[in-house]
Amino acid sequence: MKFSFFLFFFISINVVNSQNVSKKIGEYNKLLNSSKVLCNSPKKKVFCKAFDYYTKSNYDSCYIFSSKAILTADSQKEKDILNYIQGVSAINKKIFKKALNNFDNISNQSDFKNLKNLKLGWLHLNLKDYKKSIEYYLDWENNIESTTDSIIRSNAFHDIGVCYIHMKDYNKAKKYFDKEIFLLDKKDKSSLIRTKIDLANIYYQQYLDNEAIPLFEDAYKMAKSFSDLDLKQLTAQNMAVIERNRKRYKESVEYYQEYNKWKDSIWNRDRIIELADRDKKLTVAQKDKEIAVQEAEIKQKEAVQRGLLFGASGLMLFIGALGFFYSKLRKQNVLITKQKEDLAIANKTKNYLFSVVSHDLRSPMNTIKYQHEQLKKHIADNNLEAIEEANNTAITVTESTSHLLNNVLHWSLEQSNQMVFAQKAYPLKPIVEHVLYDYENLIEANAIEISTNYIQNSIVNADRESIKIVLRNLLDNAVKYMNGEGKITVEIGVDNENYSYVSIQDTGIGIPKDRLEKINALKGVSIDKIDRSEGVGLGLILCQTLVKKNKGILSFDSEVGKGTKVTIQLPIVNE
Repeated sequence: MKFSFFLFFFISINVVNSQNVSKKIGEYNKLLNSSKVLCNSPKKKVFCKAFDYYTKSNYDSCYIFSSKAILTADSQKEKDILNYIQGVSAINKKIFKKALNNFDNISNQSDFKNLKNLKLGWLHLNLKDYKKSIEYYLDWENNIESTTDSIIRSNAFHDIGVCYIHMKDYNKAKKYFDKEIFLLDKKDKSSLIRTKIDLANIYYQQYLDNEAIPLFEDAYKMAKSFSDLDLKQLTAQNMAVIERNRKRYKESVEYYQEYNKWKDSIWNRDRIIELADRDKKLTVAQKDKEIAVQEAEIKQKEAVQRGLLFGASGLMLFIGALGFFYSKLRKQNVLITKQKEDLAIANKTKNYLFSVVSHDLRSPMNTIKYQHEQLKKHIADNNLEAIEEANNTAITVTESTSHLLNNVLHWSLEQSNQMVFAQKAYPLKPIVEHVLYDYENLIEANAIEISTNYIQNSIVNADRESIKIVLRNLLDNAVKYMNGEGKITVEIGVDNENYSYVSIQDTGIGIPKDRLEKINALKGVSIDKIDRSEGVGLGLILCQTLVKKNKGILSFDSEVGKGTKVTIQLPIVNE
């Protein structure tokens, strides 16, 4: 274990250096060229801000802005660049696991695959996962032709050699250090010295002192003529330990004395830097005092300006108050106009209801009067069959008249928002059966057959009473427009996962095509836009309004002479 001290100390420094060199020489130009194209777009302001901070080595701001830019990135290339610069920022902030995540997110198809492998290799080396580090470095080496920069190559070879030293595979470590030396610029004495120390450590760990010691001595001599104090200290310390291991204690002491001299020099250097920082702080403090005096003068000027601003603010406040009252007056005018329009619609609705009542009540009242006269005559003649027929006719007309009055009532309640409307979850089948039960007598009186087909019951979200009103209207129409005897079929089923339906199909006279189009066009049409003379009655308008209020769909399908089918679709409650 005579050599472990040198190995650990040197690797930690050299890995950091290789990271910085790689950043400054290799990746910058590639990223800059790709980013210029993206920055031409006005939508990439955050991206450009992040990259600008990166080029200025402001890694804290780069980290923040790249996080924002990744959220809005719309291309893989943009994401790759952002992950790269954020990863480098995370490295400089010592957040290595976050950096790993960034580089892992860079796609293998990107222009930065080799840079990605270099960074991941470096990170795993720092995290002491040497096997994983070598995997990424070897993947980079398989595509080494795309890396033309010799400094990037030599740094990567150095890191691979360091990994193999830790894995005690000294032959491979020497192979990669030799590759590094081959690429090194002879003027780059710092890298040459460090690489010689690495090679010396390889030999020294294998007890090959004859090969190791000359390299340590060579590194020491080069460091003595070099300006780097850290290298002077390191090589002197190396030689002191070597001479101690060789039991040459006098030489070892001399090297330790030199080591301490360089250590003191480094301390003095750091002390000078510290004193310079202190002088800088004192200068800044003096400058702050001067600024404080200037600020006091500025405050006096600002006091005068505030007086002027106060007068201007009072004027602006007065103008603002005028604007507020003007805006309020305009809103009141708009409200009055809206109320006037609502009153006009209400008046038109009132006139419409009066026309419905006066027109539709006249005929049934005459019919009831006529049937009573006929009934009186048949009673006198004791004609029981004619009495029953007149009575049935009177019942039908009365039911129809009652239905008309109910529609008028329901419509006026709905229009004045007095109708109770509460949507809840109800089974559809009981609602339909309840309405059919109420119509048994009317249907029997008209010799009409009714059948049901409950394909699938379901729970719907609806206001039960308003749906009953719609069903009654539709059944009334089916009976009203039946040509003598006929059949009505009521069906319940499910259209899809969103809607259930109930359909009423009759064998009546049907609806002409032109009138059917008007009826189906009622969706979203209010009463102020309806012309009763076009053949659309209050009942259908009420049906369409109530179905729409239940978030349902009402549709008609008819053919003259064959009957009509009306379908109500209601939203299903998904359990």
